[in-house]
Amino acid sequence: MKYLIVFLFSTYFCHNSSAQIYEIGVFAGGSNFIGDVGTTNYISPNQVALGAIFKWNRSARHSFRASVIFSGLEGIDRKSEDPRRIQRDYSFNTSIIEISAGMEFNFWDFDLHSSGLKGTPYLFTGISVANHDNYYFAPNGEYTSENTSSWAYGIPMVLGYKQSITNHLILAAEIGARYTFSDELDGSVPDSESLEPLSFGNTNSNDWYVFTGFTLTYTFGRRPCYCNF
Repeated sequence: MKYLIVFLFSTYFCHNSSAQIYEIGVFAGGSNFIGDVGTTNYISPNQVALGAIFKWNRSARHSFRASVIFSGLEGIDRKSEDPRRIQRDYSFNTSIIEISAGMEFNFWDFDLHSSGLKGTPYLFTGISVANHDNYYFAPNGEYTSENTSSWAYGIPMVLGYKQSITNHLILAAEIGARYTFSDELDGSVPDSESLEPLSFGNTNSNDWYVFTGFTLTYTFGRRPCYCNF
């Protein structure tokens, strides 16, 4: 009985020890906007995006992930291939602070404690929320502030590839689209009800933005134990 208790305790302890692996690091790259103003290219970074990222690796196949990213969003009708947008000639430039959290899934086992370099493609999804100032386009086409701000909730859809470069450093490249539940990021739909007559664009299609870039994270935490009986 004593050996059984020791075995069960050791197995539980080892399992939980192997889960206590964390990553903290930075994101650097660019962003582009897809909405009612500007181009509709899916991957075309035109603004700088910088942020911080944290991961709690629960197994070799999945981890909980959270990030905070600051970026600008820009849309210029003259750069669009749509002649109607080129003729309209609207443009906007705003900034957002995004907080996201969710789960990252590895295609292959990514054991941070095994020897040698390793890499794997991965997917990340969850929920995001972006704080942005509210704007609208005046009848003369001027991009005008409402002097208020809002939160735009969304769903991040990220595809990437990560590679360990040392025992404690992991470099990754990723492309992450954010589908938002808002149509206000580009000013095509004012936040104030009194300005609703100035709305334009496709009201059945919400705004998107895309982050394209690299993450560099430092790993730390307890190593797993292996108990032999």
